[in-house]
Amino acid sequence: MALTDLKPGTLLSPVPAALVTAGAPRDGGVITNLMTAAWAGTVCSDPPMVSVSIRPSRFTYGLVEETGEFGLCLTTADMLRGVDLCGVKSGRDMDKWQAAGFSSVPLTGLCYAPGVAQSPVCLGCRVEKTLPLGSHTMFIGRIMSMAVDEKLMDEKGGLHLERAGLVAYSHGLYQALGPVLGFFGYSVASGEALKRRAKGYAGARTVGAGRERHK
Repeated sequence: MALTDLKPGTLLSPVPAALVTAGAPRDGGVITNLMTAAWAGTVCSDPPMVSVSIRPSRFTYGLVEETGEFGLCLTTADMLRGVDLCGVKSGRDMDKWQAAGFSSVPLTGLCYAPGVAQSPVCLGCRVEKTLPLGSHTMFIGRIMSMAVDEKLMDEKGGLHLERAGLVAYSHGLYQALGPVLGFFGYSVASGEALKRRAKGYAGARTVGAGRERHK
């Protein structure tokens, strides 16, 4: 493989194409907004925390800064046109909920930031730390609640996120996630464990194939 040196840039891909939601009190009610953000990720498991980086010029930034809350919602192929619109239009100029065809739902533990009803997973987060970094400010949020589509849960309470049809963002492109290629620890799993775990996966045969190549 031949490698070419490029100027440093934000080329960590793919990343989630996530929707960030926020809200704040206004005139006796609550104003809410949502925006698309690719720069989001997990930062801690105990306590559970995530981060999202937002430009201070964005309308959502001011709402998050004001209330210390945000929702972080995963997106699917069925949501994609609305997701893209929420990334290129501003809540200062339009009601993006209506324009994108999304509806809001309350998130447990938050007062203002809602979830997106069409999203398979929404995380309700309270800001623990704010880090001005340059072009973007990072909000690190503690996950206070998770709202998950019931269709992704099995009879034993297990979550099957691989069934959601999630969308990733990679260097300017939205892409669907492909077949399951393995699971955490599959490279050292027993043959019986591979068969048991692979049963419910699309493209399950590739899970075992990786194991065979390493024998």
